[in-house]
Amino acid sequence: MQLLVLVLKKVELMDQLIKALAENGVTGGTILNGSGMAKALVNMEDLPIFGMLRQLLSEEEEKESCKVMMFVLKNKQAIETRKVIKDVIGDLKEPNTGIMFAVPISYVEGF
Repeated sequence: MQLLVLVLKKVELMDQLIKALAENGVTGGTILNGSGMAKALVNMEDLPIFGMLRQLLSEEEEKESCKVMMFVLKNKQAIETRKVIKDVIGDLKEPNTGIMFAVPISYVEGF
C-alpha cells in the first residue's frame, strides 16, 4: 500500500480532477487547504525584506494557495491514480503545477 500525496497548485482543476479520480475508482481521500512559504514570509515583521521584495511577495501570496490531496491506495491503484492525475493536470515539471509523491505504508487500520 502507498500514501499518494498531491500538492495541487492549479486549484482551478480541482473539480475536474476529483471527477476523473471518481470515474477511475478513487472515491476516498483527504483534501486540505494549503499555502506556500511566501505567505508566511510576507507576514514576518522581524524579517528584513526590502519594500519592493515584500510587495512582490505579497502579490505572489494570492497565488500561493494550493490543495493537498492524500490517498491511501493499493500499489496497482496508486500507479493508475498517478496516471489519472497527470492526464488532468499535465506535466508536473511545469512551474506552479504541483508536486506528487508516494510513501510506502507498512500499517493501515480503518481502510
